[in-house]
Amino acid sequence: MSKKEEFIVGLDVGTTKICAIVGVPSDEGVDVIGIGTHPSHGLRKGVVVNIEGTVQSIRRAVEEAELMAGREITSVFTGIAGGHIKGFNSHGIVAVKSREVTDGDIRRVIDAASAIAIPMDREVIHILPQEYIVDGQNGIKDPLGMSGVRLEVKVHIVTGAVTSAQNIIKCANRAGLEVNDIILQQLGSSEAALTPEEKELGVALVDVGGGTTDIAIFHQGSIKHTAVISLAGDHITGDIAIGLRTPIEEAEKIKKKYGCALISLVEKDEKVEVPAVGERATRVIARQTLAEIIEPRMEETLSLVQREIITSGYENLIASGIVLTGGSALLEGVTELAEQIFSLPVRRGYPRNVGGLTDIVKNPIYTTAVGLVLYGKRGRIGEGFSPGEENIFDKVTRRMKGWFKEFF
Repeated sequence: MSKKEEFIVGLDVGTTKICAIVGVPSDEGVDVIGIGTHPSHGLRKGVVVNIEGTVQSIRRAVEEAELMAGREITSVFTGIAGGHIKGFNSHGIVAVKSREVTDGDIRRVIDAASAIAIPMDREVIHILPQEYIVDGQNGIKDPLGMSGVRLEVKVHIVTGAVTSAQNIIKCANRAGLEVNDIILQQLGSSEAALTPEEKELGVALVDVGGGTTDIAIFHQGSIKHTAVISLAGDHITGDIAIGLRTPIEEAEKIKKKYGCALISLVEKDEKVEVPAVGERATRVIARQTLAEIIEPRMEETLSLVQREIITSGYENLIASGIVLTGGSALLEGVTELAEQIFSLPVRRGYPRNVGGLTDIVKNPIYTTAVGLVLYGKRGRIGEGFSPGEENIFDKVTRRMKGWFKEFF
């Protein structure tokens, strides 16, 4: 590989782990040449609660990725999640100045759709056009050059807490990294896990991470709804720790190795060894007991997802079904449980369009990080976020408005 070869880095700053993935653009997508992961110390439910702990975790993950890729990492595309994220749809209308739609008209109608009252502590992260309407003709993906007198646009706007995004940028900057862009995590995951056919027919992406469960609904090729639920894999781990009276670290190991989200799939004679707290002796329990702890919590999480989909009004438009990704999607029986709850086809979402270290990266836990790399490939690497910078979201908004054509 030549030294000048372009590479892109996705940094998934999660509640459970920090993951850095180095990718080189290819014809099909990206070739992954480096992966670095480190346990996350300093985040709770997707939000930074300890700056120094987060900085150290980012440094470790990035160093590991640098070593594997043989590259020095200086800039990243990072994800944002958390209960503070809110998404909603908006509509804008403008008159076409010269009876032919120009770039200026498109910019003005996007501005009109995003001219909404937002509280002082929140700012826009993404402005995502869904469709354009020219003189009443809807379903238009790119209106540039079309004749008409009235231009409308329907957009999905994602907002977040200013401080939460600033803290993520601050952590990355302190770790010696420039942030090229902040991307909604489920948007990144959808880049890697969903097919164009699924997005067109209608699909709900459900990313069950450590601290949050992120939802994104697509229909007719564009994003229609986003939501974040503050219930996820860490709650399952906590339930196991309390129910089996074992340390959190051991509960996480037990969940990954023996966990099952559906009691009916577990044989009665299967056993699990459970380390005790303190100096007490290790116990042996039936694996069914473990499943009896996991299934109700996973059922609660997926039921909240179902309620969110119904509330969104798009439950009848997701003909492709549900795509589950994130670490908790690896639990045995989770797809079967989800099919029972949603009464829809369910599959696990793995990173697509990926070459290079495919044997390692073909795992739901890397979906967001790979998606950030793919998103970065489509975006324009321009001005980044540097230490001490103000008006962070003004810069995000400006660049997002320049990205709208990339979605079609």
